[in-house]
Amino acid sequence: MALYNVMEEVVRDVLVQYKDKMQLTCQCDRCMNDIMAIALNELPPRYIANEEYGPYVRAAHVADRQGATNIISIVTKAAAFVSKSPRCPAMNPAMPKQTE
Repeated sequence: MALYNVMEEVVRDVLVQYKDKMQLTCQCDRCMNDIMAIALNELPPRYIANEEYGPYVRAAHVADRQGATNIISIVTKAAAFVSKSPRCPAMNPAMPKQTE
């Protein structure tokens, strides 16, 4: 049985759409993943059991202006937090390189 959190897609889309306006100090995968993790921990998950219904759940978030604004605000706060203290080796040479 596979579950799918549609909110991950929503947050990723918001981050990609607004990353140039957020003045990020780093846009490496680790920093982007840190931003997403922080934002997702602040937002309620939206799980579905069938990925084909994902567009319907995403459309509901786009249509809800207050909800969409809340998501943008949370992603922006997460981006500011990560930009102040990036944990990636590119921005902090003292950090060990992460192995995948």
